[in-house]
Amino acid sequence: MTGPSRLDIITIDGPAGSGKSTLSRLLARQVGYSYLDTGAMYRAVALQARRRGIDMRAPGHLAELCAGLDLRFETGPGDNLLFIGEEDVSEAIRTPEMDLLSSTISAVKEVRDAMTALQRRIGREGKIVAEGRDMGTVVFPQAKYKFFLTAAVDIRAERRYRERLARGESVAREEVEKELRKRDEQDSRRTIAPLVPAKDAVIIDTSRLSTDQVMRIMLDRMRQDS
Repeated sequence: MTGPSRLDIITIDGPAGSGKSTLSRLLARQVGYSYLDTGAMYRAVALQARRRGIDMRAPGHLAELCAGLDLRFETGPGDNLLFIGEEDVSEAIRTPEMDLLSSTISAVKEVRDAMTALQRRIGREGKIVAEGRDMGTVVFPQAKYKFFLTAAVDIRAERRYRERLARGESVAREEVEKELRKRDEQDSRRTIAPLVPAKDAVIIDTSRLSTDQVMRIMLDRMRQDS
């Protein structure tokens, strides 16, 4: 694959609740790179498919949807904002339904091909921290720095539970863990770009580590490899 120098891309993959979103944002700020939230892109496709009544497993219709989808990120006051056309969908994509639907839709080859092509175009200039589930294995296999974050499922479920309570949702802790396990199963068992660490990724179990501790591990490893 042609593209940016290995020195210009940092990939952070992992399951939901592993801490990769928070750490990707922080690392991007720390090293002065842009943050690419690829999971949000799949959520946006799922959102539009849901709105238009498109079957989540209909490759042809989904390919047509992706071809005409105007996605772009803009820098917001505290986080990147995702737009479909002129509509800010940053909040609309952050629902449990979109979480599961994005996992389903991301297993469709036509969708993955379209999103991978778009992600590579965004990363062409380098200097990005790309967060997702197949960044180090499929999208940017030549990235010099690759990390894979994981954590025990009960720890990840607790984190997600607290996040959703903080957003004002009324949800049971048991339901959150059930949804998380279902997402894990979908992501790890799909035939296209399953959730697995890249062979050269640094695997970090964040179960008992603070955000600062994980950040130090990543920065130290990057210094060692420089």
